[in-house]
Amino acid sequence: MSETKLTGDAFELYCDVVGNPTPEIQWWYAEVNRAESFKQLWDGARKRRVTINTAYGVNGVSVLRIVRLTLEDSGTYECRASNDPRRNDLRQNPAITWIRAQATISVLQTDPSTSRMRYQHRAPPLPVEPGINATEDVTIPPQNPPPFIILQCNLTSLPGSLESSYWLKNGKAITDTKHSGTFLEHKISKPKAEESGEYVCVFIFKGGSPVANATIEVRAIPYITGHKRSENKNEGQDAMMYCKSVGFPYPEWVWRKIVGGVPTDLKNDTGRFFVISKENYTELQIKDLQIDMDPGEYICNATNQVGNVSEITILRVRSHLAPLWPFLGILAEIIILVVIIVVYEKRKRPDEVPDDGFFFFQKGLMNVKLFFTCL
Repeated sequence: MSETKLTGDAFELYCDVVGNPTPEIQWWYAEVNRAESFKQLWDGARKRRVTINTAYGVNGVSVLRIVRLTLEDSGTYECRASNDPRRNDLRQNPAITWIRAQATISVLQTDPSTSRMRYQHRAPPLPVEPGINATEDVTIPPQNPPPFIILQCNLTSLPGSLESSYWLKNGKAITDTKHSGTFLEHKISKPKAEESGEYVCVFIFKGGSPVANATIEVRAIPYITGHKRSENKNEGQDAMMYCKSVGFPYPEWVWRKIVGGVPTDLKNDTGRFFVISKENYTELQIKDLQIDMDPGEYICNATNQVGNVSEITILRVRSHLAPLWPFLGILAEIIILVVIIVVYEKRKRPDEVPDDGFFFFQKGLMNVKLFFTCL
């Protein structure tokens, strides 16, 4: 399929896949005339103009949305789906392990002088923008990270008088970074996954000149900061397990179950499994728990361009009779106590006549009655 949009507009692409087990969905992009050079798209990419929402159930559904379109957004967008266990093995040929569906998006720009739309290669020249020399994108190594990282932006050409400059991280201003100079520097001490993200240096000019900015991505392997270590439920109830992480780019989430010591993709044959993932959070819901099928160890896996990490949640499912076990235990103790009292009273005076034994039996019952009263 193909669509034509104008600069500043938005578009959405839908991908619905069916398979057993439910396939994983990814989005990829290739520039115009470079159909063989695909790059993976992540939620929050392109200065947070890209949004990817994916849900897994009986089938997998994913929606790609890009807002505030620019001419550079033209190209081929590809939805890939696979349930092959080797699909993320870089040694495998993606053409074999993934199925694909493509859409071509053409972004046009309106010519103000003639009110006609021109294609990208015929668009009128844009005004000269301020020049910025910025630090290249940085990756925090998982092992032995550096003691600090320094990000720099140097404004090399000005369209007018500079009013102020400052840093943003993931769209929010960083405290105490506002200046009035053409050179910005930001130091990240003891860089960890929490410090990764999209950093933007911003330069604001007087007289209505357009704002100038440059983006620097600080990438890090995901680090899972919260998850359920165990979940205890009764048969027939619903269970919910979750994982949340830090790290940039936002990860792709996959849930697996350990079967016979081997992590295995979840099979949603019964339609009771639901996965909800959004940026740094994922959630697995299991409806109507079955005691013979669902208990075990579940793994949430987070993967981005830097690496992957996993955590395990243990799910325990108890029988319907579990709430009765304490009561049955107490009842058994009472029965044993009654038997002991009766036997003791009967053996206390074995030389007495049988008629008198009834007195001792009554006495034993009175003791039991007193015991119940105390309870």
